[in-house]
Amino acid sequence: MPKYVIERKIPNAGNLSSDDLRAISQKSVGVLRELGPEIQWVNSYVTDDTVYCVYIAPSAELIKEHAERGGFPADQVSEVRNIIDPTTAG
Repeated sequence: MPKYVIERKIPNAGNLSSDDLRAISQKSVGVLRELGPEIQWVNSYVTDDTVYCVYIAPSAELIKEHAERGGFPADQVSEVRNIIDPTTAG
């Protein structure tokens, strides 16, 4: 199943409180339950003004539907073509 990185531009995301992040996460999980088991949220990275999310889904369209239903931005949805890490070096 394809893996995607979603870039969500959220001003001051790095300053969101634990309660804010919990509420956002709960909303996301609720929408995921509605959409069914084909879409999975792996994790997210919060930076100053952007949240980068990793999802597994059959299509970018389903990722965009999740964002629309949840009221989340999905400024860029990119399919992961390959994964490298230090072990790739040999």
